[in-house]
Amino acid sequence: MKSVTYRNSYALHVSKTISAPRDYVFGWCTDYRDTDPKITGSKTKRKILLRTKHRVVYVETYHSHGQARNAIDVVTLYPPKSWHLDFISDEDDETGNYVLTSLGTHKTRLDMTFREHYKVANPPSKTQYQKAVSQTWDKYVERLEKDYNLTRH
Repeated sequence: MKSVTYRNSYALHVSKTISAPRDYVFGWCTDYRDTDPKITGSKTKRKILLRTKHRVVYVETYHSHGQARNAIDVVTLYPPKSWHLDFISDEDDETGNYVLTSLGTHKTRLDMTFREHYKVANPPSKTQYQKAVSQTWDKYVERLEKDYNLTRH
């Protein structure tokens, strides 16, 4: 087995308030699809390998530094309010914990905590990565709320 040397590691937290009920948010966020990267404008390709009541496994192919890279994502679901991500890629390994808190009938807070471990030289700084995660989730939240509002009419 090959050993891994991490060049940089850090933890970060991102929180989003979503105008939709917790159960809807959980279902939307954990209904993984091959087309999900398009929501954020990403060119990443996703292939779902396994989907069960409590686990989703998928492979991502993306480009970084001019090269095709691969990642495997293992998501463990804890309905109706949380899920856990284990992400392993050519460049980094990451864990993510996602927790939903109901803030009323039609409002939910999503708290995300990530532990990032980079294997490559010159990885993004914690500030850069946190900004990227926040911007990505702004796009997901916008789409989620739009989808939710369509169900209410």
